[in-house]
Amino acid sequence: MNIGEIARRAGVSRSTVSYVLSGKRPVSDEVRARVERVIEESGYRPSATARALAQGSTRTIGLVIPPMGSHLSIDQLQFVGSVAEAAADHDHDVLLSPSGRDEVFDRMLGERRVEGVIVMETLLHDARVSRLLQEPVPFVTIGRTGSETAHAWVDLDYAGLVTTAVRRLAELGHRRIALVNRPQELLDQEYGPAFRAQDAFDKTVAELGLGGHLVCCADDTRAGEECVRRLLADTPELTALVSINERSLSGVVHGLKATGRTLPRDFSVVAVTSQANAQGIAPAVAGADVPTAEMGRSAVEALLAAIDDPAKAPAQVLLRPELIERASLGAAPVSRA
Repeated sequence: MNIGEIARRAGVSRSTVSYVLSGKRPVSDEVRARVERVIEESGYRPSATARALAQGSTRTIGLVIPPMGSHLSIDQLQFVGSVAEAAADHDHDVLLSPSGRDEVFDRMLGERRVEGVIVMETLLHDARVSRLLQEPVPFVTIGRTGSETAHAWVDLDYAGLVTTAVRRLAELGHRRIALVNRPQELLDQEYGPAFRAQDAFDKTVAELGLGGHLVCCADDTRAGEECVRRLLADTPELTALVSINERSLSGVVHGLKATGRTLPRDFSVVAVTSQANAQGIAPAVAGADVPTAEMGRSAVEALLAAIDDPAKAPAQVLLRPELIERASLGAAPVSRA
């Protein structure tokens, strides 16, 4: 079944069928009803590709993801899924492009395969963003850059979340607190969440007169265990930590147990991670649940708004979920307070 056959059965021209499908030109109610009846009876579905070409639109957005060699975390996979679902709700497809593959990124932009781009894992000084600012392609970053006023972005308020976590631990009597950050190379590259988390942590512990200790941890379970062992060996008086490293979190908790700490009697843990990750660890970890579905939906909506009206002020969305007090959070032990 194609447009020609629909036209023959409805007794109209091919162009009339096209006008009914596209709505580009007015068609009488009687003719429209006749064409639509034939379409419904035949089960015809217009080709999305053909419709997009006819409308001068690909109805596809690009999503620049972290390099696949490092594997995507649970949070990252959930975000990719939320973008795909939100795009589908708006009749758009998603084309993935791994970071570090310049030729893929170049084809995406140079061949105009997409109407707009969403960029994950943004650095404060990001070459991808600099490139996009020179292109006539709308884009949204997940995370903020140093040029954040010039483009649309959706971000999690890592600074605010870390500040809230440290303050709550201080209220519970904890005086020695550590921050388990992302890997050192990401901090060196000025990866937004790692940079802002450390900055907020340093400022908050100084403001409250606490002992603050920073450790950069590789993104895996074994590294989490080793980071905790090293922290407690160097600073045995620690009674709490805040983590923004999702992948090492289970290792961190396991490492605490291995050193004889019982949560939350002897030690408290607060993390910024997905709800599934926080509740999949025993005891369940307190903290802020990353709203991946909301982030994905907000990014798609911000991008489509920029596509529809390039002159409109860019959408900038800062999300700050509440701190949820689960079983890993408690008062500082008297012996180590």
